[in-house]
Amino acid sequence: MNSGVTGSLPRIDEVAAPPPGLIESPLRPLARRLLQRWYDVHLTGAEHVPATGPAIVAGNHIGLIDGPLLALVGPRPIHALTKHEMFQGRLGGLLRATGQIKVDRLHPDPAAVKAALRLLAEGRVVGLFPEGTRGAGEFDTFRGGAAYLALVSGAPVVPVVVFGTRLTGASSGSLPPRGTRIDVVFGEPATVPRQAWPRTREQVATVSRLLQGTLVAHLDHARRLTGRSLPGPLPSTVPPDQHEHAHETDQGA
Repeated sequence: MNSGVTGSLPRIDEVAAPPPGLIESPLRPLARRLLQRWYDVHLTGAEHVPATGPAIVAGNHIGLIDGPLLALVGPRPIHALTKHEMFQGRLGGLLRATGQIKVDRLHPDPAAVKAALRLLAEGRVVGLFPEGTRGAGEFDTFRGGAAYLALVSGAPVVPVVVFGTRLTGASSGSLPPRGTRIDVVFGEPATVPRQAWPRTREQVATVSRLLQGTLVAHLDHARRLTGRSLPGPLPSTVPPDQHEHAHETDQGA
């Protein structure tokens, strides 16, 4: 199995990767310390994130702060695929300054896919939430983005599970109160053989099922390790977000 990023990539040379910006500056450790003063953050399994080279971090999505949390407390800076609706106002400026990737979840978004592949080709870390939206965090839904990026790039997929970023019964946009314990548990990377062009929907679907099984198994392990539980589904009065569109073939990239 090859974990390098060479050959047979979609045309990514014309796409500029998001700049490192603040996410790789001295401000990141400062922001991490501020976060850890506000919340009781416990990080486990950081050694599973490769110290160098490309990697794809795939995690469950239960709360509003999951993305910023991973970007700050992970052992390496993470450039996360983030819904384009969040790139508004001051928050949008912060997301751009920290090198996050704007993605349209409802339609094929070749620019976002190519930006992610460009980052991987440069040996950086891309993060995504395969469930496509905030919810119960059980990986019952699993979109094809992680599988596609892994098949194209050969980068290892590092599972991560987060507990505590949303309380039971709270809405998708809520924040946990100050002092809440938050657990972030990384697992052993899964490697996928690179697949030369053309890559098909069937191949992506097969790898997605394998990765889904890997993340579900890691979730079970993280539960046993931490003694934590997930908050359950969102309240029925809160309409769920639209799901992220799965970029599953080279026709979309």
